[in-house]
Amino acid sequence: MGCMSGTSMDGVDAALIETDGVRIVEFGAAAFADYTAEERAVLTKAMGKWHDAPEIAPAAHIVEEVHNAVIARLVEEGPAPALIGFHGQTFAHDPHGRGTHQGGDGQALASSLNLPVVWDFRSADVNLGGEGAPLAPFFHHACAGYIGAEQPVVFLNLGGVGNITWVDPAITAPEAPGACLAFDTGPANAPMNDLMQMRLGKSHDEDGILARSGVADEKIVSDFLDHPYFLKMPPKSLDRNDFQNLSDMASHLSDADALRTMTACIAVAVAQGLKHCPSSPSRVLVTGGGRHNATLMNELRHRLSGPVEDIDTTGLDGDMLEAQAFAYLAVRVAKGLPTSAPTTTGVAAAVGGGTVSEPII
Repeated sequence: MGCMSGTSMDGVDAALIETDGVRIVEFGAAAFADYTAEERAVLTKAMGKWHDAPEIAPAAHIVEEVHNAVIARLVEEGPAPALIGFHGQTFAHDPHGRGTHQGGDGQALASSLNLPVVWDFRSADVNLGGEGAPLAPFFHHACAGYIGAEQPVVFLNLGGVGNITWVDPAITAPEAPGACLAFDTGPANAPMNDLMQMRLGKSHDEDGILARSGVADEKIVSDFLDHPYFLKMPPKSLDRNDFQNLSDMASHLSDADALRTMTACIAVAVAQGLKHCPSSPSRVLVTGGGRHNATLMNELRHRLSGPVEDIDTTGLDGDMLEAQAFAYLAVRVAKGLPTSAPTTTGVAAAVGGGTVSEPII
């Protein structure tokens, strides 16, 4: 079972898969537990904070409690997993500075659930000079095989931050040169969700309805692309708040125009990212919460060349892909297989991250 609490902070996904850490055999049951408004407020206060900050302990406790509840629910329904992949909640990410910080204690979770838990997936990569993100690419490579892709394909994940994985399914091993290229493209749902919360007291713009009634400020879109991040060659990664300037740039716009401008910025960031890919993908498969925003999907189709599809059309579950990824990665960690490589995180050599914690009764 894999679990994920992403940068959009909507809640915790948990999903079962059957895998040997190379091939996906079968997908199993999945569940979601949302954070309450009160819990989300505590998590928000911890964003950008490191281990020693007073805001971390209460936030980490919430992360552990909600994970415990959703995992226990799936375990009760059966079958019990042989292994749990626990990502935790990223509170701060500065790979070439203080490192990376995911809140939540995997050892405590293992003892509470009486199941082995793999966690702290990112530290080993960062310690060897990598970005520590994104970590789903090897799973995306396996997914390309699972859906029978024959030509290069891009997986575009739109969570709080956007990231892409370009995959060549003709290359068998994900860590092999030319198999994968992955990096964060720019902001995704985070600035839109923050605007909705701050201005309207809502967690998100349902289906992009409010954004649809707005008009994008193309001057802001153009200025947004002047951010130095877009000149940086991949692999590269972002913290949730690295593009805080986007919110500032749109602060004078109406709610609808600000949201429409943000959707345009998200889409052009993806378009810039695709220029770094070794070849044009046969299609872009969109996963994560952003694919439910019809206005954002339309912006992507308008500003990208080639087919842009909701990943659900392939039979994969775009809501659970990140959780499934950490189930897959947990098995790779347990088997001593690499979980990242130079072309996915910029790490010096292919490395297997993660710590395996057995229950302490």
